[in-house]
Amino acid sequence: MNVMSETEKFSVSEIFGENVFNDAVMQERLPKKTYKRLREVIEGGHDLDLATADVVAHEMKEWAIEQGATHYTHWFQPLTGVTAEKHDSFITAPMENGKVLMSFSGKELIKGEPDASSFPSGGLRATFEARGYTAWDCTSPAFVRHDAAGATLCIPTAFCSYTGEALDQKTPLLRSMEAVNAQALRLLRLFGNTTSKRVTPSVGAEQEYFIVDREKYLKRKDLIFTGRTLFGAMPPKGQEMDDHYFGAIRERIGAYMKDVNKELWKLGVSAKTQHNEVAPAQHELAPIYAECNVATDHNQLIMETLKKVAGRHGLQCLLHEKPFAGVNGSGKHNNWSITTDDGINLLDPGSTPHENIQFLLVLTCILKAVDEHADLLRASAADVGNDHRLGANEAPPAILSIFLGEQLEDVLTQLISTGSATHSLKGEKLETGVKTLPDFMRDATDRNRTSPFAFTGNKFEFRMVGSQASIAQPNVVLNTIVADAFAEACDVLEKADNFDEAVHDLIKKYATEHQRIVFNGNGYSDEWVVEAEKRGLPNIKSMVDAIPAYATDKAVALFEKFGVFTKVELESRVEIEYETYAKTINIEAKAMIDIAGKQIVPAVIKYTTNLANSINAVKAAGAADVSVQTELLSETSDYLSEVKAALAKLTDVTEKGAELAEGEEQATYYRDVVKAAMDELRAPVDKLEMIVDKDLWPMPSYGDLIFEV
Repeated sequence: MNVMSETEKFSVSEIFGENVFNDAVMQERLPKKTYKRLREVIEGGHDLDLATADVVAHEMKEWAIEQGATHYTHWFQPLTGVTAEKHDSFITAPMENGKVLMSFSGKELIKGEPDASSFPSGGLRATFEARGYTAWDCTSPAFVRHDAAGATLCIPTAFCSYTGEALDQKTPLLRSMEAVNAQALRLLRLFGNTTSKRVTPSVGAEQEYFIVDREKYLKRKDLIFTGRTLFGAMPPKGQEMDDHYFGAIRERIGAYMKDVNKELWKLGVSAKTQHNEVAPAQHELAPIYAECNVATDHNQLIMETLKKVAGRHGLQCLLHEKPFAGVNGSGKHNNWSITTDDGINLLDPGSTPHENIQFLLVLTCILKAVDEHADLLRASAADVGNDHRLGANEAPPAILSIFLGEQLEDVLTQLISTGSATHSLKGEKLETGVKTLPDFMRDATDRNRTSPFAFTGNKFEFRMVGSQASIAQPNVVLNTIVADAFAEACDVLEKADNFDEAVHDLIKKYATEHQRIVFNGNGYSDEWVVEAEKRGLPNIKSMVDAIPAYATDKAVALFEKFGVFTKVELESRVEIEYETYAKTINIEAKAMIDIAGKQIVPAVIKYTTNLANSINAVKAAGAADVSVQTELLSETSDYLSEVKAALAKLTDVTEKGAELAEGEEQATYYRDVVKAAMDELRAPVDKLEMIVDKDLWPMPSYGDLIFEV
């Protein structure tokens, strides 16, 4: 079959955003007065009134029906890690003639009422306290999603309890965006900027993922139940040759990527970059930047689309941070910057950073923010899957540090040592030694893939975030700690008699006091672990150790200062995090018990029985030496005994863990005791996989999964 001849042709510019009720659609369909009023609401100038909402709802419904929609849903992001939705049709009560009206009111647009007690709430909602509300986030455009259920109008919303506490990712994110906006505007006014009206954090989230054959996936209970392989011996080849990274994309994967892009473009998601990642069967998709809350919504759409489209191609998308032991796991690089409504990027150093005083203040404020709240940033990227990769010589270390590069580090060194910076390092002409290659200037600094928080030209790249996690929480923390640093700087500068001297002194003070957080070296090295300890930087190795950062007095004061979280909301999230950790490990342990007991042990017994029968038959014939077979039988039987003992131990400790009270104690037990027992069971099973006949082994191997796509 000629794949190219059957490839559907389409224009990206024509389909982009066709399923989105975006600004262009609103401007075209809404009355001028309504459109103007809604824009004022979106830009933060007014509250939304019901009369405006009614007009918007009607036009949104009419547009959605034209797209084929029969239902609408408030699309929200509870604390489950995935999105949630409840579908209602546009149908109203039947008329006398037996027909029905299709309607959608402003009240239905603005507010929904899902059951709040059935989502994680950390004690904020009990079973008998079911009421919760979803509220329209008009700053993120509604969209129509087409799938097997038909066409559905999806309205991005926030989700809160009856008593007002945030039960979702969106609400605190919007609060944090308001906080950084207010404090950044204070700072800009001090520098004489009177034209910028709004400052918005912008985010571009790179998404890594694995793709495997769905038929093989369905033969792996561990992948089905947990998203990762709990058993599996390494194939003869892994990623040693580095030949998959940026390699030619296989046709089956290319066809999948094409459909993913098309789906995303229709939804207004600016999917731009796609390539093979380091590990076999691993890939990456990266969009263009968007405003922080829109980027968060878009990343959820990206993950949903990656999984949905994979099924159409007989594939399965794995978003777990570590689906396969022994090869690189997946992350999600969160590229963060702050930009004004009139196009000024506060993280753009310009061609002479040493002279850009506003940039240097912003930069040193961020150094201060990350240094003082490294534990919170680490906690924001903590999840169970990420424990398998952070600090594992494939991802950023678990120690927070900032890479600035040679140019900016040199500027800060000048400021610290002499009190002033007089020059900036420049890029030089790149010499390739080939006359036919074009000449160009190389950058003034290299990149550092081992840094968890790296300056990359006009943004910071937070590289700790896990591949299946929402980017909301890292950005909530990042926005809030930067807002706090800006606020403290403004408190000083607004009282200064001489602004120029005061800002110069403050930049030097922040650079000096927080230079320990700057590290341009190899974050994977053992030497850095020792050096970081000398500097007093926290090395938080697991999710369980990271969780308490949310509930410290310091964290509570920070988040309450800007109205991002209340103490009660923070305490509820701590409870949810501990519970999530324990439940996740419990599911993994029970899956191992099930797979080992029902699949692996019977397969090995069958193999040893066949082998013993063969040995006895040969012995009876008296025709050959059976020492090799006997040795193999003995080795296999020994491993089987190890499996039996480890299985009994894992069963016992898992049952005991389930009996513990939920919270830190239970989560710690699952980390220290249950996970260790899981490792003890896996070790002999993986050895047996290398011995038992492939035809008898009950599941596809690593080689089958990552090389046969």
